[in-house]
Amino acid sequence: MPRAALGLTILLAGLAGCLSGPEPLGDLELAWADEFDGAAGTLPSAQNWAFDLGTDWGNAQLEYDTDRPENAALDGQGNLLITARQENYQGQPYTSARLTTRALREQRYGRFEARIKLPVSRGIWPAFWMLGADFPTVGWPASGEIDIMEHFGREPGSIQGALHGPNYSAGNSLYRRYDLPNGARFDSAFHVFAVEWSPDRINWFVDDSLYQSIKRSYPPGRWVFDKPFFLILNLAVGGGPAGAPDGSTTFPQVMTVDYVRVYRYKP
Repeated sequence: MPRAALGLTILLAGLAGCLSGPEPLGDLELAWADEFDGAAGTLPSAQNWAFDLGTDWGNAQLEYDTDRPENAALDGQGNLLITARQENYQGQPYTSARLTTRALREQRYGRFEARIKLPVSRGIWPAFWMLGADFPTVGWPASGEIDIMEHFGREPGSIQGALHGPNYSAGNSLYRRYDLPNGARFDSAFHVFAVEWSPDRINWFVDDSLYQSIKRSYPPGRWVFDKPFFLILNLAVGGGPAGAPDGSTTFPQVMTVDYVRVYRYKP
């Protein structure tokens, strides 16, 4: 899949020390994909996805993440539905799901993309992101984290992409916000969220718009993005950055994923 990157537009100026214009990162070919085809109510492919089970993954989230089809299942129409529900479960007031490709699908460099329709409501926090495969041994943020997309439901037309590493994590992460034009909302249509990652830089896209590019020379700490990473899809409820649901938040809330596609650079 060749990238005609010079035809893309940058909607926001890059951070100081980052690219000021789009540059091709090389031709790509499909490494693997999940189109989420299958019967309604079935779990996603175990060849691609495992479930993280539990609660409070470091942000004081309010949901308990399960492996039940009530929280993550195919809809029979080519989509994965990740569903947050208001119910008492394992001591938490909400349930949802957190899917990961750890130990199943890990890759260094390439293009990582998903086509998603996002839920929009206060206290709802969907994300499509990556962690270094050495996370279990080195911990965070030494593992590195690439947030391809995270959305705070209180801002229906905005998402952000971020980079976390040693000395630039949490509130000090490198991030850029993207706003849909003309007051559009992310729950009204599907959008493609992607990063293209090379030894030299990481670029963030919404649909065909490149809105952030961080070169390896920019972070104020060690660059930890020269190793395999795995993908995570999750729909959190509450948590520090998202805030808690309030009286305006209705349930269930659904994150609808049309596909996930991963490309590698051609030799």
